[in-house]
Amino acid sequence: MTQHLQRRLTPRHITFMALGMAIGAGLFLGSASTIRLAGPSVLFAYAFGGLMIFIIMRALGELAVHDPVAGSFSTYAHRYLGPFAGYLTGWNYWVLMMGVGIAESTAVGIYMGQWFPGVPQWTWALASVAMIGGLNLMAVRVYGELEFWFALVKVLTVVLMILGGAAIIWLGWGNGGRPMGLSNLWAHGGWFPNGLAGTVLALPVLVFSFGGIETIGMAAAEAAEPERTIPRAVNSVIWRILIFYIGALFVIMAIYPWNELGTQGSPFVTTFARLGIPRAAGLINFVVITAALSSFNSTTFSGSRMLYSLAVKQQAPAALRRLSAHGVPVRGVLVTLVFLLFGVALNYLVPQRVFGMMMSILAFNTVWTWGMVLVAHWRFRRRQAQVPAFHLRGWPLSSVACLAFLAFVWVMLGYSPDTRVAIYVGVGWLALLTVAYFLSGRHRALAAAPVR
Repeated sequence: MTQHLQRRLTPRHITFMALGMAIGAGLFLGSASTIRLAGPSVLFAYAFGGLMIFIIMRALGELAVHDPVAGSFSTYAHRYLGPFAGYLTGWNYWVLMMGVGIAESTAVGIYMGQWFPGVPQWTWALASVAMIGGLNLMAVRVYGELEFWFALVKVLTVVLMILGGAAIIWLGWGNGGRPMGLSNLWAHGGWFPNGLAGTVLALPVLVFSFGGIETIGMAAAEAAEPERTIPRAVNSVIWRILIFYIGALFVIMAIYPWNELGTQGSPFVTTFARLGIPRAAGLINFVVITAALSSFNSTTFSGSRMLYSLAVKQQAPAALRRLSAHGVPVRGVLVTLVFLLFGVALNYLVPQRVFGMMMSILAFNTVWTWGMVLVAHWRFRRRQAQVPAFHLRGWPLSSVACLAFLAFVWVMLGYSPDTRVAIYVGVGWLALLTVAYFLSGRHRALAAAPVR
């Protein structure tokens, strides 16, 4: 048994891992929710949200370049904010990965239902758990290579869809030679059909869409040459994601009325189906299934690595820090998969509600994780005599602005009846972790635990 995670992930692997995580069900299926809330103004919401996410990623990248360790932000919270903060952040993130995994396996079931309507949704969720589990038990370089090809398929498809959509809008391709123009963007109630309030209400759901980009930090401990790999991944991923999200949604809403999107599944599929291109719709359905599996793959990777990191810091059972001969935390993968089976049960009991439930609940966990990144980074910078070569520009004002944004998202989660459950579940989970932490006496053990 090897004792350390292996540095086998290249810049190509890590970049596409982050892309694969962020371009998943949140874009292909979850975008329908944000469009219903905000209409065409959702483009402004994604642009603003993307700027905030870029600040978070620069802060995380700065920490990861300085100290590329397993557990990433959990370890940074432990080191700069104390063992209790690291404990809460680590377990909170693991639950977040479980929830995202459930959402992605549910998305697979929804998409497969368009081809096989007679097969129960839970069957496909179970099949995806088995498939992704097998991939994550392989050596990390094999995982990275497979994730690269997973992500490349959907990245190329989104690019082709944007180019094809532009041809429909301005050249009339697929529309009888009649250019559709851009009037759909304002012809159904204007840019802000639900007012500024609709745009604001879309922000908590939007947070879920970007959730997972922090995988870059989780992969740092297994990255070859992290001082070169991490900055390259951080700087390239964020603008690509903004192009994919804003570009894709711009095209979709230009060629299809925003108030009719999302009523029959993914906006990507329905857009091309209604334009009379059923084969293209079938191809896109295949791609969005690949997209969901790609994101599911990354959540399982991140969840198992977080369990390993927690075990190393004595915040989880010691057995979870054992690695295979290939440097894979096999037990962490297996425990993660066992809990993902809860999603299969939900798909059996309430198949129509699972995806929406996960999107609402997980926004709290995502905001907590990003907030801990910024606060830990703040403490880190206060201790540094010199500004690192790769650093968050505009600090501390940029960090304060982003923390204010995250606080605002938390307030909006509680304001909207549709997302208020996230506050109840999130606060309840943190309270449960706090009770377990102090009743078990773990606070005394963690005070002297090594931070690795």
